[in-house]
Amino acid sequence: MEALEKQSTLRQVASSPLYLGAAIAMFLSGLGTSAAAPQIVLFLVKELDTPMAAAGLFYLTNLAAPLAGYAIGSFSDRTGDRLGLFRLCALMGFIGWAGIALSTSSWLPFIVNTFVLAFSGAAASQLFAAIHDDIQCRTTLASDDIVSTVRMALTAGWIIGPVVGTWITAQFGIREMLWFTSLCFLVQIAPLGTLATPRPSERTGVAEKQRSQPSLGKMLPLLAFTGLFALVYAGESIKYGFLLLYMDESLGLDAATRGAVIGIQPLVELLIMPFSVLLARRTGMLWLMSIAAALGVFANICFATWNGVMGMFAGQILMGGVWGVFAALGIIAAQRLLPTAVATASAIFMSSTALSSALGGAAGGLGIALLGLPYVFFLPAVFSTVAVVGLAFMARSMKLL
Repeated sequence: MEALEKQSTLRQVASSPLYLGAAIAMFLSGLGTSAAAPQIVLFLVKELDTPMAAAGLFYLTNLAAPLAGYAIGSFSDRTGDRLGLFRLCALMGFIGWAGIALSTSSWLPFIVNTFVLAFSGAAASQLFAAIHDDIQCRTTLASDDIVSTVRMALTAGWIIGPVVGTWITAQFGIREMLWFTSLCFLVQIAPLGTLATPRPSERTGVAEKQRSQPSLGKMLPLLAFTGLFALVYAGESIKYGFLLLYMDESLGLDAATRGAVIGIQPLVELLIMPFSVLLARRTGMLWLMSIAAALGVFANICFATWNGVMGMFAGQILMGGVWGVFAALGIIAAQRLLPTAVATASAIFMSSTALSSALGGAAGGLGIALLGLPYVFFLPAVFSTVAVVGLAFMARSMKLL
């Protein structure tokens, strides 16, 4: 029965210009972003002669993304125009990354990331809002599975992107890699062609409810959920900032082993994602995410206390479980927490990764000075513990999730 349901979901995605186009666009978005993300600090230091300390502050410019995401999302809910705004945000991504690729001054990437690329992150949220609208207009099987499948395409892009980005940089140069990222944002417009957002009258009355912006009181559950997600995700910034360094300098692991440790997490994540929706139907989304956050606690304890390669693999496998659940269910839960403004909900939730990277960067910088390696990983363990408690409390209070 589950195999038939999954087959039906894949058939629906493949047969729908919107769903298939969104999946391809999300893959390109993940591919381009993840190709550049690990190397942006290297670009600032090597190409623009930015001091290391100043280059590390680049991630603080991500704090503009939640504000930009909220502005785009609220405008989308007022006007009902999802795909038009998606194209505009994708174009902003193209212009932003092209601007960074052309930069000759160290301050320019900071300005571009704050005022241009902050808006590009809302492209994905507009696609998920458009998918939500389309699902509301028709009788579809396994609607959660459709959203999860499109989200899997984004994860697949994030798995391949760092490898592609490293290869392009090695073969052609880091500026050429940034141009590749820029083109990925531009090309993601193509799979959706000239598709238009359904008219409000075609959306079974949902859009009419979305024209009035929700009050702060109605947004509090979404904001709480997003904050808890950001706490879990902040650990990724700390991990990728210091885990490779720890494995190299303290554990003495060779490059191939370090690569295998890093690569196993997204593989596990991608394997788990298809089953997360099915499991959530039995346990409840928030309960399952609370359990996933608990895996994050144990993963970071492995990094902090298990001084060996097996501890690194164990921690990464557990982290794969964390993100296999959150990546599949996060956007669905966010939209259900604010059903009258799904574009706003999507934008706020998806921009939280930028917020969490800034939080993780700041916490990691302070933690490494106070605690050192590997004990800095106790910080994300504490963050995840708070998320476990918070998500469990929300799960008890909200029976719909």
